[in-house]
Amino acid sequence: MSAAKTPLTAVQIPARARASAPDWPAAGSLASPAERASFGRAARGLVPREDHAALDLPFDRPDPVDLLELQARPRLPDLVPVRYGRMLASPFAYFRGAALPMVSDLAVTPVTGLTVQACGDAHLSNFGVFGSPERRLVFDINDFDETLPGPWEWDVKRLAASVEIAARENGFAAKQRRKIVLAGVRQYREAMRAFAGMTSLDVWYARLDLDQIRSELKSGVSGRLRKAVDEGMARARTRDSMQALAKMTTVVDGKRRITPDPPLIVPISDLAASQEDAVGLDTMICDLLASYRRTLHEDSAELLGKYQLTDMARKAVGVGSVGTRCWIVLMLGSDEADPLFLQVKEAERSVLSEYAGASKYHNQGQRVVVGQRYTQASSDIFLGWIRIEEGIDGHPHDYYVRQLRDWKLSLEIERMSPDWLRRYVSYCGWTLARAHARTGDRFAMSGYLGSSAVFDEAIADFAVSYADQNERDYSELGRAAKSGRVVARTGL
Repeated sequence: MSAAKTPLTAVQIPARARASAPDWPAAGSLASPAERASFGRAARGLVPREDHAALDLPFDRPDPVDLLELQARPRLPDLVPVRYGRMLASPFAYFRGAALPMVSDLAVTPVTGLTVQACGDAHLSNFGVFGSPERRLVFDINDFDETLPGPWEWDVKRLAASVEIAARENGFAAKQRRKIVLAGVRQYREAMRAFAGMTSLDVWYARLDLDQIRSELKSGVSGRLRKAVDEGMARARTRDSMQALAKMTTVVDGKRRITPDPPLIVPISDLAASQEDAVGLDTMICDLLASYRRTLHEDSAELLGKYQLTDMARKAVGVGSVGTRCWIVLMLGSDEADPLFLQVKEAERSVLSEYAGASKYHNQGQRVVVGQRYTQASSDIFLGWIRIEEGIDGHPHDYYVRQLRDWKLSLEIERMSPDWLRRYVSYCGWTLARAHARTGDRFAMSGYLGSSAVFDEAIADFAVSYADQNERDYSELGRAAKSGRVVARTGL
């Protein structure tokens, strides 16, 4: 593969994509829903729905390994090999970590010019179950590291490609895979049509909770599938701070401490060069917690004040995020039966920013938090952000903060049957449409998508083409590891 001819920072959405976009009425204009839907239908003349099937990559397409290495430069060098090792576990694992190479490819695909608060990394494993503030289990997008205003088509295509890739790994036949992809895209299109018929308040309040899913599964599905949902709900409710306390901590000299597991979990005391440095870190962390509290809603800030900092450790998380600076913070309330675990995760610039424009937020943690609040039906009450002006490495870093475990559960896609995966993908399609309808022009998007399966079929074709490309890129990373171009540590 050829290397990029221009630096990443110089790459923008290609002129042909911008030129093809219709001249949409400005947001907040007097155009009625019917007029905006008409604009959407008219846009098919400039950006035919069939064109979304194409994956015409340029001859000078950036080398995906180059892009991954570029992304790794500001990351922790001792964890970057772990990232590559996790990506090499399978083509789907590679896809999870390759958001930047894919958005580089998406930048040359057709777009309508309609902008939403994009997830930026809308693959299957970035949807899941977590607890709402009302203590209901809800299904929603659960990762917003790359969120940014951008083309809605990019989220849909990344989701569809992830479905095709996951279904291949599950050993499903081509016809089965296509049915599953089509189910997700069709649900996205039909949900957008339904949201176009709702009031803005109704769209804002729409959510998908597990009780609703369970009710829908009472008839017409196997008992095995219903049992899987029931077991998932029960398991999710055990994933809280008390479970984390039991699993991730020990008592040392009478004090509760996070258990080391280097290089994946390293207590902050082990990262300090001296005792004096450790004392300085404690002071800095307390100051940062005070800064973080100011980004919370007042009631959540008051609740946080009931907890005291007990310990902190660096933790490697996920696949694509490995190498970013991520911390887990143990706080205790009245006693050890009242723990609170927070995750403090570094927020880099979104991978979309080089192609869709920079965020208006100077703090990348704030970018993540605002995007999450816009698109999730219910967000964590402890969701906030921090800037560290001078970290351990002497450089500034932005972070967002959330609870480490709040009934959060990612479903095991690799164990899903074709029927279960099809239903799961439909929930993802509905959820993505709800997120886009909250922040985009749902009337124009619904008008553009229409009532036929033309768009669905085009996206299913794209998914197959991109899954093929993903396999080639996965092999390219494997060759880079074998040649020593990159170092990959597996089994971590």
